[in-house]
Amino acid sequence: MSEISTGTNTSRRRGGGLFRTAWGFGRTKIGVALTVLIVLVAVLGPFIAPYTPTEFITKPYETGVDGTVFGGDNRGRDVLTRFLWGGWTLLLLAAASAGIGVLAGTVIGVVAGYRGGWIDDVLMRANDVLLAFPQLIAALLVMSIIGPRVWLIVVIIAVSHMPRVARVIREATRKVIEQDYIKAVEAIGMPRHRIMAVEILPNVTSPLLVELGLRLTYSIGVVAVLGFLGMGLQPPTADWGLMINENRQGMSIQPWAVALPVTAIAILTIGANLITDGLSRASIGIDRGVEK
Repeated sequence: MSEISTGTNTSRRRGGGLFRTAWGFGRTKIGVALTVLIVLVAVLGPFIAPYTPTEFITKPYETGVDGTVFGGDNRGRDVLTRFLWGGWTLLLLAAASAGIGVLAGTVIGVVAGYRGGWIDDVLMRANDVLLAFPQLIAALLVMSIIGPRVWLIVVIIAVSHMPRVARVIREATRKVIEQDYIKAVEAIGMPRHRIMAVEILPNVTSPLLVELGLRLTYSIGVVAVLGFLGMGLQPPTADWGLMINENRQGMSIQPWAVALPVTAIAILTIGANLITDGLSRASIGIDRGVEK
């Protein structure tokens, strides 16, 4: 019985140790601070915005207007208000697409790695087909055919993440199934689905969290680019990617309408990258310790 509990206990130690080790890196703390800052702006922004996002208050691209901080955008709407309202949609779409993609990829990776045989071959060859299509090009192709849809953005990005996550988790699963505690639970007749859920999944937490951070970073970029190209949320919705597209022609006279969303997206991306890097470094250190 002690052999069987070894896997669960190891996964708990690895999970807690991963976060503690990652938090010890200065880059992780900086990444968390940057990410939390932008998340707070996106979540609290609509509640502190001085106007509604579709309200016309100035002439197009006019600056220095009383009652505004950064002036008006290409249609005379308050730049600060549009910025404060535009972040939560990007965060929501990026988080949803990354979460769904990582979840689906994890299921495929664990099943392929544990079951092996023809199941592994079929799942991995299907993954190879999906990997042949670049994420952004595939998104633009589908969106141009069906049209801009919020749910479609999430589905396309999630599907593009899925095969990449599956390959990483498959390799991690193949290492886990070589452990003695997996053979022990198989010997006592534990169902395969329970082995995958209870014994294998908790022990691939480290690469799973790293992949989640990477996919979230990529999702932020893809959602922003789709908005910039007009394939994301449509006017008059407040969206950071859409703000950049709408106001790029007036940058010389009203730079804030572009500078604010660009800066926010850059800070969010850097923050997520730093957190992911910290988790990756911590995961490598923990894995070496376990091997010893």
